[in-house]
Amino acid sequence: MPSIFHRLTENITAIDLQFQGRPAAIASYLFYDGNAAALIETGPTTTVETLIEGVQAAGVPLEALRQVIVTHIHLDHAGAAGSLVRRFPWLKVYVHPVGAPHLADPSKLLASAARLYGDQLGSLWGPVLPVPPENLVVVNDSDVIQIPGTSLRALDTPGHARHHHAYLDPRSGLLFTGDVAGVRMPGARYVRPPTPPPELDIEAWAASIARLRAVQATGLFLTHFGLFRGDLDWHWNDLERRLIDWGEIVRTGIAQGANDDQVLQRMKRQLATEIESAHVDPRAYDVAVSYESVVAGYVRYWKKKATRM
Repeated sequence: MPSIFHRLTENITAIDLQFQGRPAAIASYLFYDGNAAALIETGPTTTVETLIEGVQAAGVPLEALRQVIVTHIHLDHAGAAGSLVRRFPWLKVYVHPVGAPHLADPSKLLASAARLYGDQLGSLWGPVLPVPPENLVVVNDSDVIQIPGTSLRALDTPGHARHHHAYLDPRSGLLFTGDVAGVRMPGARYVRPPTPPPELDIEAWAASIARLRAVQATGLFLTHFGLFRGDLDWHWNDLERRLIDWGEIVRTGIAQGANDDQVLQRMKRQLATEIESAHVDPRAYDVAVSYESVVAGYVRYWKKKATRM
């Protein structure tokens, strides 16, 4: 079995949550200064035991965990927050103000996820427990959070979701991007935009990309998956081009009268061609973001735009 933890910097460790038994699908990032520890991203409840095992394998005592920071509240990023707080009741969970009520009461979040995942909801994500309000810390745009060994500045970055933050470590210039910087597998030069419903907003996402470009980060920590340095202009360009191009494919299909399944088949052909040209393993990307969720997000986006016109 591949290692579930990877020391990336002196005080940052990536924990590979081995989602669905597959490496490099979902990462949690662990900070530890020898006294206290913090996590960015929890992953889903189905991988919480792997997360805890990874913390211990990295040499961090569980009682040192103090903070959990989630970039947004989708289940692959924050689904295990309530389970962690139940196990470690002293934990504080830092979350976007739009997302905080849904961690306290996840019923609406689960209803939305059920529409997308159907009867696979439980097997993919596991039970989603509420986070007690007293354990929640609401983080606003530009707030600075002190964590072990450094600090993080929150950057409001909608587009993938309204409740999305990226987090910048101003000392190192490293940026924790959640989903706003897309999905990219280690060693690959191919960035896939994760565009699930219901909150995809192409214009807002493009503005978020512009904001994060201006940060001039030294490296990007993607939840899906890992640390990328050295080709960041290319990375942003590849993501933004594909975000817009895929939107046009779906918009054109809808305008031509194609139904949702026909649009899905068009996108599957497009994605298969792109993946083949990029010489990457499609299965790794498909675990992190499926064809179906990509198309469903665009279809909902364009239909919402049509009703506003």
